[in-house]
Amino acid sequence: MFAVKTSSSQGTPEFYQSLAGQLAALTQDEPDLIANLANISAVLFDQLNDLNWLGFYLVKGTQLVLGPFQGKVACVRIDRGKGVCGTAWDTGLVQRVEDVHAFPGHIACDSASESEIVLPIRFQDKIVAVLDVDSPRKGRFSEIDQAGFEAIVRVVEQLDWSAV
Repeated sequence: MFAVKTSSSQGTPEFYQSLAGQLAALTQDEPDLIANLANISAVLFDQLNDLNWLGFYLVKGTQLVLGPFQGKVACVRIDRGKGVCGTAWDTGLVQRVEDVHAFPGHIACDSASESEIVLPIRFQDKIVAVLDVDSPRKGRFSEIDQAGFEAIVRVVEQLDWSAV
């Protein structure tokens, strides 16, 4: 079902458009949110180069709580406004960080992480989760990558979040 990744196709708008379409097809007949998030995180981690962590944090009360992910053991709970993930939740804005060590209050779950992008996920005009993507390479995420992840988040936002 999924195209084999090649370094030459990575980072292009066409690559991300294709990936978003494939994720939409993968999730269209599955109603379980956690199963879908698990498969999405697995596909993205497999299809994208230079990543060391990729996953979801779900809003639970006043904290983000670890959801499906790929990578090393992660922080389980993040307070609103703390670190890159908490900042994305608090501001409602994508956080694309070229150098995590320069980000005030960065939470270092994996010391190998050098850059990060975090995107808020909305359901019924409310942020219900964030997609967190880390790389061991500084400056890994471009404007094209951000636009591509935003297209993927639009697919994720079509899932049934009503139980969260």
